[in-house]
Amino acid sequence: MKIKTKMLCILGLGLLASSFTLLHQKQNEEWKPLFNGKDLGGWTVKIYPYEVGENYANTFRVAGDVIQVNYDGYGKSFDNRFGHLYYNTPYSHYHLKLEYRFIGDLYPGAPSYTLRNSGVMFHSQDPKTMPANQDWPISVEMQFLGGLSDGKARTTGNMCSPGTHIYYKGELLETHCINSTSKTYDGNQWVKAELIVLGDSIIHHIIEGDTVLSYSKPHIGGPVVNNFDPRIKIDGTALKRGFIALQSEGQPIEFRKILLKDLSNGTKN
Repeated sequence: MKIKTKMLCILGLGLLASSFTLLHQKQNEEWKPLFNGKDLGGWTVKIYPYEVGENYANTFRVAGDVIQVNYDGYGKSFDNRFGHLYYNTPYSHYHLKLEYRFIGDLYPGAPSYTLRNSGVMFHSQDPKTMPANQDWPISVEMQFLGGLSDGKARTTGNMCSPGTHIYYKGELLETHCINSTSKTYDGNQWVKAELIVLGDSIIHHIIEGDTVLSYSKPHIGGPVVNNFDPRIKIDGTALKRGFIALQSEGQPIEFRKILLKDLSNGTKN
């Protein structure tokens, strides 16, 4: 009896271990890598004032296992050539993870506000709907800022809203950007950022595991975007889905470990 009981216990522990392994594998399979680590396959570039698909001066490139934003082919001046790298599949409900770090110096001629400044745009319009001279996509931005090593606070994981509005603490917010409650990250350290987007409902910004900003009801409205197609910018329209894009606006930066978990569960996008 004792031997039989022991064998059953061993068998039970084996089955339990197998169940945990399968669960762990399933959880890992739910996370889809958006960057293949080799090239920009699956992504589309749009840089002002060029046509969609033109990666001017190889601005977005793969260096090792990262997507790098670099301006070494821009000549003497940045000349407001703001750009974005769009993942080709739009999403509505999802959890996005990535890591970023600032490298190098602000490119000459880039606006001073873009110093150690970048971000990830989401619920963005399709880049194919953008005229060549449209500067920013209609979207919401999780803004990344790096500290200036001056002892002053400079939060990251902020929210900016080119051509859009949100509701913050239950009230309509028409301010272009609002700060998060994050810590300040100086130097060229890697920072872990997460974004949870539930359609046009709740949105959470997470930095290094801490939820630093939450808001709701993103919709089209407001300024900042220029030279857009008026058929696309219909103010008041709820933003329920859209494209995800990495930003270039004068500060060199690197992105890696870009993963997405689809939370739609059958929800119509």
